[in-house]
Parts: sequence; C-alpha cells; structure tokens
Amino acid sequence: MSPKLPVLQQVPSRADIEATHLAIADLIHRTPVMTCDSLDQISGAKLFFKCENFQKVGAFKMRGAASAALRLTKAELEKGIATHSSGNHAQAVARAAQYLGVPAYIVMPENAPASKRAATLGYGAEVISCAPTIEARQETLDQVVARTGATFIHPYDDYHVIAGQATAAKELIEDAPALDIIMAPVGGGGLMSGTALSSSYFSPDSHIMGAEPEIVNDAARAFESGRVETNTRIDTIADGLRTNLSEKTLTIIREHVERINTVEEAMIIRAMRLIWERMKIVIEPSCAVPFAAVLTYPEVFAGQRVGMILTGGNVDLEKLPF
Repeated sequence: MSPKLPVLQQVPSRADIEATHLAIADLIHRTPVMTCDSLDQISGAKLFFKCENFQKVGAFKMRGAASAALRLTKAELEKGIATHSSGNHAQAVARAAQYLGVPAYIVMPENAPASKRAATLGYGAEVISCAPTIEARQETLDQVVARTGATFIHPYDDYHVIAGQATAAKELIEDAPALDIIMAPVGGGGLMSGTALSSSYFSPDSHIMGAEPEIVNDAARAFESGRVETNTRIDTIADGLRTNLSEKTLTIIREHVERINTVEEAMIIRAMRLIWERMKIVIEPSCAVPFAAVLTYPEVFAGQRVGMILTGGNVDLEKLPF
C-alpha cells in the first residue's frame, strides 16, 4: 500500500508534489519523454513530448485520481468514490477504486464515447447515465452521493487532484532539463495548474504557457479578466478541453502562467495528424493543442527547447478527423 498523504487545504507546495509523486508511484507509469527530428524541423524548435498517452487508463488523469483517492480515510473509502466525467477522469477514478478495492460510482453523459464508457465499466465501476449538460451531471452526482455516501473526486477543482497532475511536469523536467518553455493544454485547468506549480518549483527559469482551442477560449479570457469565464459554444474537436476553469485553477494559472495560446481547429487537426504520422503514436485531439500552438506562433517558439504534455491517447478510432 502507498504511504498515506496529508489533506491539502491550500495550493500544493514543492514538498506536497514530491510526497504525492512518491505515494502514487504504484498506481501510475513513469511515462517516456520522446523527441522527433522531423517535427523539430517543421516547427523550428527542439520539442520534448511527455507521453501521457502511455499512462494507465491512457491519460494523465490517473495521477490526479490516485492522489485524491490515497488521501481518503478508511471510513470514506469503504463508502466508495464518485465523480462525473465524459471519459478520461471517469476511467481514472474507476481504476483508482479498483486498485484500492472500493466501489466507484461514475456519472457519464449519454453522449460520452462508447469506448470510454466500456473502459470505465471494465474497471468495475457503476456507471450512471445523465443528460449531456453540466447541470445534469451535477444533479445526478448529488443523487448518487446522497444514495451511497461516496466521496466526490472533482476532475480539476481540487488541490489533491492538482498535486497529482503536477507530477507529470515534474517527471518531464527531470528527464528533459533546461527547458525554455513548458506547456500544457487547458480545459478545467487541473493539469495546467499542476504543470505551472511544478515548473515554478523545479524549473524556475522556464517560461510557463498554456494552449487551448479558439472556440473554447475561456481560459485566455479569464487570464485577462481575472474571473472565471464561460463559452457560448463547445463544439471543438478537442473534447477534453471543453470545460471552464475554476477559482482554484484560475488563481494558480494567473500567478504562474505567462501566456495562453489559442489555436484554430484546422491547426489542431494538422498537429494531431503530424504526431500520428511522424511519431507513430496514438494521441487524442486535446493532446495536439500545444503542438498546434507551436505551429501557430513560430515567433514565440522558434529556436526554443519546448516541453509539452501529450495528455492522453483515448481516441475514438471510428471518428478520426483525417
């Protein structure tokens, strides 16, 4: 069993991230950092890809779910853990529960990818369907928690989850030191927050940046306004980045991140295809957003050592955009 972790009431410190990394080691893979000469030539930068598409459950989300689950008491764990998610976080919470031998209750929207629903069921979770709206997700989750007494693990608005996600950038920095720029995609901001914290603690000379689709540019707007923003449309191909920031993630991002790069859908598709073709690895569209930013803003990235996190590989092979 992994060592017990303390409850975090504030932004994770360097020591918190180090302790989290040690504690979750049995629940995660230390994923490789890969390079590609042809993508370096195309971009004009030296690129280092942290391949969380090779992570357990196929996404970085395993880190945050493990970090949160390991902080629960025995009494809490006996009643199980719960969340709402359309995919990767659902699988991560289900897998963490399976590892710990406790129940998992996952609320998934009716339009969640069939492959992700099947994987979540495969980890032994009880899956509860709901209408595909944020309100329906929360209402259904509230009912599940009231029925079961399970503890809710939020996908990103949780310091325990943020501490877990921070371990991906920690590993990236250890395996590819002296990075000029460290970048992650931005959805709810859990990974971006964790990346920003690890970068500031373990690679303070690096510039920290985010990337998101132009269609769902709430993070870029929130970065400027200082308040959580929403989107009028969420039909980006990068389905993992459709959520809005929270107060916790926005506060961390505004303190540590220098720039949020927005990219067009066509560039996301181009970036995704290039990684498939040149690196011979499977990534989902959200993963390609940081590389799309490198291609979109050559004046920012040319000549730089750029580390970026490839967030996951759970793509629906029946709905490829190319």
